[in-house]
Amino acid sequence: MFSNIPFNRVNWFTSGFLIVTFLTAVIGTPLYFFHFGFDPFLIVLFVAYFIATGMSITLGYHRLFAHKAFKASKPVKLFTLIFGAAAFEDSALDWASDHREHHKHVDHEDDDPYAISKGFFWAHMGWIFFKLYPRELTNVNDLRKDPLVMWQHKHHQIIGVLAGLVAPALIGAAYNGWVGLLGGFLIGGIARLVAVQHCTFFINSLCHTIGNRPYDASTSARDSWIMAIFTFGEGYHNYHHSFQHDYRNGVKSWQWDPTKWAIWSLNKLGLAEDLRRVPEEKIVLAELRETHRLAEEQLVKTKQWNISCPDYKAAMRTLSEMSEKLGEGYSELEQAVSDRVDLSREKISYWREQVAETVEQLSVMDRLQPAMA
Repeated sequence: MFSNIPFNRVNWFTSGFLIVTFLTAVIGTPLYFFHFGFDPFLIVLFVAYFIATGMSITLGYHRLFAHKAFKASKPVKLFTLIFGAAAFEDSALDWASDHREHHKHVDHEDDDPYAISKGFFWAHMGWIFFKLYPRELTNVNDLRKDPLVMWQHKHHQIIGVLAGLVAPALIGAAYNGWVGLLGGFLIGGIARLVAVQHCTFFINSLCHTIGNRPYDASTSARDSWIMAIFTFGEGYHNYHHSFQHDYRNGVKSWQWDPTKWAIWSLNKLGLAEDLRRVPEEKIVLAELRETHRLAEEQLVKTKQWNISCPDYKAAMRTLSEMSEKLGEGYSELEQAVSDRVDLSREKISYWREQVAETVEQLSVMDRLQPAMA
């Protein structure tokens, strides 16, 4: 059963930590509440630590250090480095190195550290079991110049223990003695770090498996509004892989992206600067290209069915007209982007509306298909 597992390459310390903390959380948390009762203070502690450590990964490790989507002041860096260590997802230097490799070689089984092509579990956490040290980390020389990053890289394990396990335990003890100490350690420490870790892991697994690809279907990365809720906006993963240096992941007004709002707020407070944004016309251009491709594929597929239903034929004519218009719009926008021409807000809104209408027409045809079968 285990003959194909290269046990000589297993990182036993990391593997043991992941397994023990997971089992402690799923078994210990219910037992604690059963014996000592439900305590709202511990839930508040859990949520506060979940936000602090989760946002330190999304805002700090990911958008600040891995992608350099903005520049941050030393207090912001220090906060994210301390509470990022408390998430027990390795040092910022190591994390950024893996993530940059992922973007450079996404879906390439031999080079993408957590390639979904190796399976859901591998992308989720299996790859971590085989992550051996020391590592060369040749793609983060820019981060090596930051003394705070290197300080955290050297001491991230002890920082994680103190900030992520000892501190919540002491907060719990100050609140309710030894019962609070146990609760703080278990709920604010262990259960919280397991929850944060698996939310991060689900971006690598679930967001490469389930969701929409409105910007680029050539990558397995997908947008998932559900995962965005639990990962402070990271769930809009197809956008992120299309425009990885944008400080935003959720670019639509209705999309949930607290990390984006936090970065924007830090900028207004003078704690962050040089926020990188992709021009709107480039975003619309990607949406036009992908929607036009989907429309053309649908037209080719449905023409082969030779359906005589009048409603379906009318829907096909409408989609054909929309597809032709999108093709023309794509050429127009592509030329504008190439010439670095700033498009008016009205023009951008117009093409966004055309994309939305075409997507709706595709949905109409999907609804008609069962009736034609």
